[in-house]
Amino acid sequence: MKKKLVLGATAAALLTAGTFGAVSASASAPAAAPAAVVRGDAANDDLFQSNHLTVEAATDAAEAALKAAEKENQRVTIAVVDRNGNTVVTLRGDGAGPQSYESAIRKAYTAVSWNAPTSVLAGRLAQTPNLKDIPGTLFLGGGAPVTAKGAPIAGIGVAGAPSGDLDEKFAQAGVAELAK
Repeated sequence: MKKKLVLGATAAALLTAGTFGAVSASASAPAAAPAAVVRGDAANDDLFQSNHLTVEAATDAAEAALKAAEKENQRVTIAVVDRNGNTVVTLRGDGAGPQSYESAIRKAYTAVSWNAPTSVLAGRLAQTPNLKDIPGTLFLGGGAPVTAKGAPIAGIGVAGAPSGDLDEKFAQAGVAELAK
């Protein structure tokens, strides 16, 4: 019995020492070489660069559109969206109707999506009436695209005036502010 106990203790000691040695060896082993670093190359044809309005520029455009509307005693909401249709700035003028907020965003989105004033796009509904079914769009006058180097980078939408022509006139005032 004594012999089995000594052999068992010896086996346990060897197993413990072996485990400890393996852990120590792996702890002191040099770190594996880092994986190759992948770098983007600006000259790569797979990259695309686009222009965006700053928040300051979008705010200036919205304020110019609001001032143009206020000069004519119109109560409107102005929205500026980026190229992807994300709202950058929204200004709701004093007394603007509750429907004007969503309408301004949708007009801005429509203008930037098609790179055309929404009054022009509204005329296309006669030939293609299902355009109005595209989510997030609104084919009423009052949206104007903002372009840079011929490409759309933002949209300005105005809603709340009694006609789309007036809304679009105010949106164009916002676009003109960016051209200064």
